[in-house]
Amino acid sequence: MEEPASEERGCRAQTAIDDPRQFAIVAARIASDNKIEDVNVLDLRGLSNLADYFVVGTGTSSRQMHAVLGDLAEYAATVGRAPFNVADATDASWVLADYVDIVIHLFDEEHRSYYDLDGLWGDAPRVSWEAANEDASEAAVRTSPAESETA
Repeated sequence: MEEPASEERGCRAQTAIDDPRQFAIVAARIASDNKIEDVNVLDLRGLSNLADYFVVGTGTSSRQMHAVLGDLAEYAATVGRAPFNVADATDASWVLADYVDIVIHLFDEEHRSYYDLDGLWGDAPRVSWEAANEDASEAAVRTSPAESETA
């Protein structure tokens, strides 16, 4: 007889948000909702072993960028995800949350320009994350991975 998965054993909830693309889209929307500017989702599949997706954005303050990481962590917990690592120094010009298959990079304007991840990964396709459906988490749960590839 098979044991049911439990949170105590560290098992993730099985939902459509297990699709890394959908999680990256939700992360981009959370960043945008927190007034992060110039948010891009880069599809690195087939280009890098680092991650499947990068979400890159420009924040106007360290406090703002930390708020995004906090909101993202809260959301991630509701769908059974947790960051593998978070680099978020108190007075940061670049904060990072590594969800293994998705890495969130939030920079101040100067460091975004300096590190230029958008240019470095210029051959990576951009994922359209600004969908008509405003409830991103609901859309992520309803969308199957096969459907998301055609979106």
